[in-house]
Amino acid sequence: MIDLSTYRGQTFAVMGLGASGLVAARALQRGGAIVRAWDDQKSSRAAAADDGIPIADLARDPWDGVDALVLSPGIPHTYPAPHPVAARAKEHGCAIIGDIELLAKAQPDARYVGITGTNGKSTTTALIGHILNHAGRTIDIGGNLGMPALDLTPMDEDGIYVLEMSSYQLELTSPIPFDIAVMLNVTADHLDRHGGMNGYVAAKKRIFDGQNTGHAAVVGIDDEICQSIADALRGDETRRVIPISGDHRVSGGVYAIDRFLYDDMDGDNVPVLSLDDVPTMPGTHNAQNASAAYAVARVLDVDPSVIVEAIRSYPGLAHRQQLAAEIDGIRYVNDSKATNAEAAARALSSYEHIYWIAGGLAKEGGLDAAASYFPRIRHAFLIGEAADDFGRSLEGQVATTQCGDLDSAVRAAHAMAQRDGNPDAVVLLSPACASFDQFPNFEERGRSFCRAVAALPGGARTIRYDGGAA
Repeated sequence: MIDLSTYRGQTFAVMGLGASGLVAARALQRGGAIVRAWDDQKSSRAAAADDGIPIADLARDPWDGVDALVLSPGIPHTYPAPHPVAARAKEHGCAIIGDIELLAKAQPDARYVGITGTNGKSTTTALIGHILNHAGRTIDIGGNLGMPALDLTPMDEDGIYVLEMSSYQLELTSPIPFDIAVMLNVTADHLDRHGGMNGYVAAKKRIFDGQNTGHAAVVGIDDEICQSIADALRGDETRRVIPISGDHRVSGGVYAIDRFLYDDMDGDNVPVLSLDDVPTMPGTHNAQNASAAYAVARVLDVDPSVIVEAIRSYPGLAHRQQLAAEIDGIRYVNDSKATNAEAAARALSSYEHIYWIAGGLAKEGGLDAAASYFPRIRHAFLIGEAADDFGRSLEGQVATTQCGDLDSAVRAAHAMAQRDGNPDAVVLLSPACASFDQFPNFEERGRSFCRAVAALPGGARTIRYDGGAA
């Protein structure tokens, strides 16, 4: 746990006692700060109280003397309306911060790599961590992926924090001087939380705000928004800007063409490796992710041959196009993390014969971003609140079955795929929706898919993940 003794004697309100909030309250209390904590869920308050965390109703109790509010990133403080506790903090002129800011101030000597983007940031974060581990570097991975920031290992100048940064976290954090800041892509997402697209883009761009001379920005240029961000960053000459692409050549950066990776960071356009040799990274979108991770490792002086070895051995990430099983020649792929149509499109682009399980709690834009890949879908099996709307969107383009729940969809997709006998067939859970109508989170939705797949009948069976602890 990170030492926060620099805050000894100060008073912090902590709102939201999920994983990151509970760890923040513990770390502050252990460091000698005075903590007042609250969660809207009674069960979360009870668990924190059992852990020795002082509970106070932050929406009603006196606020005097509070130095800062540590707010969990999932709780709104601006749009669509501030949470009552965030509103009280603003009324009292109290700073609203996140746990990433506490980490950065407590561990100023370490190096920081920050990764953001609408899609691909978890895979890229995990791949960077895998490469750096393979190279023998001292690292820890956290933020929006994995361990809460204040539960990471304390590190000095030899250590590197690799942090996935969501838009929610970035808008809560004073500018952090990321030694390397990665922006993969930007498409519409979380617009209600940011007051529209402009607010969302502004939150994402904050990842570059703390950078100084000698720092690096790795920026995907496969969408217009990020291309314009890259152009603007080049204009201020504060940092080195390294462009990346998953599908076309870029000068002075790293890119892939037809899934073959090239390194032009030194201007010599060196062929690196074929990503078709990396089965855990299918599709053009993963070519962009690999380009970003390769560029980060190069900036950190990892030998290119070591980077290639590490990419080839990358095991993949749960719920991101995770191969759950192969049954009688049919692949079953868990892409539960695809919570919007743009993410689902990336999965659909990776396979030719798809039995698609989609639906849940729909996001703005519906299925529009995935429409160009509808011809690859042999049949769609629809679940959750979005099922009827998705059925209307697919009418006349893709045959559909209304399944209601995930278990029914898995059984129906399995039966049709086995009966049709299409070559290279894939049963793909890539919902293009949030999970909250039927599951507490996308992880549990993915585990449920894998459990259902593991229970299917079949002859030749390879179960790679049965829905256990991963």
